[in-house]
Amino acid sequence: MWPFLKKWDPRGQHCYVTGGSSGLGLAVAVSLASRGADVSIVARNEERLAAALEQIGGARQSPDQKFHSYSYSLTDPDASAAALEAASESHGGKMPDAIFLCAGSSAPRFFVEEDAKSLQKGMDNSYWVQAYSALAYAKHIAKEKTPGKIVFVSSLLGYMSLIGYASYAPGKHALRGLAETLRSEMILYECSVHIMFPGNIDSPGYVEENRIKPKITLEIESTDKPESPEALANSLIEGAFSEFAPKFLMPGSYVLKGVQRGDFHIAPGMLGDIFRSSAVGSTPHHNFLLDGVYSVIGYFALPVWRRGVDSTIMKHRKEHEEYLASKSFFG
Repeated sequence: MWPFLKKWDPRGQHCYVTGGSSGLGLAVAVSLASRGADVSIVARNEERLAAALEQIGGARQSPDQKFHSYSYSLTDPDASAAALEAASESHGGKMPDAIFLCAGSSAPRFFVEEDAKSLQKGMDNSYWVQAYSALAYAKHIAKEKTPGKIVFVSSLLGYMSLIGYASYAPGKHALRGLAETLRSEMILYECSVHIMFPGNIDSPGYVEENRIKPKITLEIESTDKPESPEALANSLIEGAFSEFAPKFLMPGSYVLKGVQRGDFHIAPGMLGDIFRSSAVGSTPHHNFLLDGVYSVIGYFALPVWRRGVDSTIMKHRKEHEEYLASKSFFG
């Protein structure tokens, strides 16, 4: 529909990746480097940035590729803008051709254990850590009148949520709202917008998260196998083969998601596609026929899944009261 939404090739492009020192951000940076892109990564920990930069360099395809790292706290709006400016300086002052906003973290706990400070921190680490960078980038794209690309990373919890994620899921839902808005507005500046909704990611952040995650949340998620950052990075950039795409439904085209193809919502895996199709609203479809099949599956399966989750939570009620009592919650 729009010229700048045709298949995108990262080769020779300057790609800016937040959260690029570990997990999905690092995997995205390595994947982009292996496709011939110049890559700038941003995170806070300088030691991990140095190690990540070495790993990215191992994926080099050309001696002309440029790889840089920058240490900034992206939950601060001024620092987010400064990080983009710093990355631009190594490319003649030109803004990156694409930004991949992978930074974020989660600290699951019960809502009644939260306070105003922890709720704000949850929004900082799930929403503002990406929104501030998107704002600074959008302003430059509009002023410089150059095409661009913004890629957000939400979560499967941006389509739904469950117990334990009161400080995290709201920010991921908010990212979806922001991406929906910018997809419409950034058409004015030939800047495409994409958003990914991955499930659990096998990363250092996931390990840390599980250390404090409520027992009931761990139980509900016990059947969910976390995806590798590398597999998700490839799904985000290049797309992935559908798990439910027989040839009679989609002759000659199995790839359903990916920034390179220009897809807006990118939800890896069949479960992601079911949630995406069930919550699509006015969001562009990938394939009308196949999305229809997924939405029918979701119409029947998701309420059953939710009833199962609620039943599991109710069985946990006594144990939960004992937990709160052990924390002196009742005074």
